[in-house]
Amino acid sequence: MNASEFRRRGKEMVDYVANYLEGIEGRQVYPDVEPGYLRPLIPAAAPQEPDTFEDIINDIEKIIMPGVTHWHSPYFFAYFPTASSYPAMLADMLCGAIGCIGFSWAASPACTELETVMMDWLGQMLELPEAFLAGKAGEGGGVIQGSASEATLMALLAARTKVIHQLQAESPELTQAAIMEKLVAYSSDQAHSSVERAGLIGGVKLKAIPSDGNFAMRASALQEALKRDKAAGLIPFFVVATLGTTTCCSFDNLLEVGPICNKEDVWLHIDAAYAGSAFICPEFRHLLNGVEFADSFNFNPHKWLLVNFDCSAMWVKKRADLTGAFRLDPTYLKHSHQDSGKLFRSLKMWFVFRMYGVKGLQSYIRKHVQLSHEFESLVRQDPRFEICAEVTLGLVCFRLKGSNKVNEALLQRINSAKKIHLVPCHLRDKFVLRFAICSRTVESAHVQVAWEHIKEMAADVLQAEME
Repeated sequence: MNASEFRRRGKEMVDYVANYLEGIEGRQVYPDVEPGYLRPLIPAAAPQEPDTFEDIINDIEKIIMPGVTHWHSPYFFAYFPTASSYPAMLADMLCGAIGCIGFSWAASPACTELETVMMDWLGQMLELPEAFLAGKAGEGGGVIQGSASEATLMALLAARTKVIHQLQAESPELTQAAIMEKLVAYSSDQAHSSVERAGLIGGVKLKAIPSDGNFAMRASALQEALKRDKAAGLIPFFVVATLGTTTCCSFDNLLEVGPICNKEDVWLHIDAAYAGSAFICPEFRHLLNGVEFADSFNFNPHKWLLVNFDCSAMWVKKRADLTGAFRLDPTYLKHSHQDSGKLFRSLKMWFVFRMYGVKGLQSYIRKHVQLSHEFESLVRQDPRFEICAEVTLGLVCFRLKGSNKVNEALLQRINSAKKIHLVPCHLRDKFVLRFAICSRTVESAHVQVAWEHIKEMAADVLQAEME
């Protein structure tokens, strides 16, 4: 493919993408395929001679689309949103074209510097404490990661390196292995499974702190665990606080947990993967109060801030803690300006922030929150249903009053009908349905249709129960 064919095909592809997104509402949100559907539809090996572009495009509708779950359909209410906007897609094209790998400043100065500045822009939107911003000469700063899971792991490894260095400075005879077997990390019992995974990869114990009645980690439970473990000769070194849990969007109590971490000299990492985007709105900023106690903070613009995957924003108060933990500099990478980014993902942020403006981003968040409250009030008007957790942002946890079995049957009916798509969660011993406002194009009408559909399915399930 030469430049002139690329021009032609590129325009065709943009048309295909625009048509796909404009017409997505007409597609069934969840596919009708069984595992293994795809292999028989494509050759067993790559072609020896080139295929035509037309053949490939035809195969997208024939082979790929029948197996796609349409995350951007206004009838997709599962998981959490994944961001998508036209400015971000255009920036992605440019990112692919420039194709630099920014492992050091010299490897591509614009790539490194734009990331630093965009992370400052975003940090300012969230009113993060000055200590987290790079500014012209700050010690803190932001870096784009691929996912919140990656950010948690980076923070845990940085905290681990820091505590090992501290302890070895005090007692040089201590081996790394001797310290590692005593290290303990903590998170709420509502934290995402990726936190547990970070502990496994980092080779340290991770303990779950029981959450309170609002599914939040509180001071008393954390303090008790720290006291018990220290008495047993263990070394607490890392706490993950979650703002907006995956199950029900609950918020750990930062104003209680933060001071304890500071007093005990334990690294505090905040995971606000989903909820973080909402903190750009003044009316939701209080949910981030206590961030001043944290050593690192992370959220995903690629969930709810219109920046396509992947773009996970992580800030640290001391960049040296992060770079120090991972620094191995071979001669060919040595350069006078060492701080660096990676892929040119900051272009997506730059395009989106400029083309929406802070006000456009705020109104996008507000619209989603308004729709979730609309759904909540529909549920509350129906005496057969109950709301299972406080609705703060764009997620509603609800269920039929009654057994888990009847709610499992309801979800199964909803997802078999494939008009809308939902996923469940467990809150303590309750099987609960999650309704998350996801699509950029979702409107009140879609929420109303979804609720009518859910009510219809519920009537069927309750009728079957009676028989």
